[in-house]
Amino acid sequence: MLFRIDSTADEPLFTQLVTQVHLAVARGELHPGERLPAARELAASLDLNVHTVLRAYQVLRDEGLIELRRGRGAIVTARPAADHTPLLAAIDEVVRAARAAHLSPEATATLLKEAFQK
Repeated sequence: MLFRIDSTADEPLFTQLVTQVHLAVARGELHPGERLPAARELAASLDLNVHTVLRAYQVLRDEGLIELRRGRGAIVTARPAADHTPLLAAIDEVVRAARAAHLSPEATATLLKEAFQK
């Protein structure tokens, strides 16, 4: 599992990590019962403070996406998988429309974020 963090982004680092895990689950890259990397290992690989990773893991636990087990680490829960097919198709359509309008990925993301705030 490869996570990417942008230290220059406005979004907090722990939030970026939470988003990356959500996306991996939505894409089927992470499955129920799979173990996430140990916090220290992930922090070292991403050049983050271990507390940043632990905070992300706590948010994911609070959301019910992972279980934190002493000695076993962070495990993806066995929640029923939602069918993301319609959402992924809609995203593909947004990307096509944004490209046709010559919008950058950043501008498109901003428009999506603004739509969520309505």
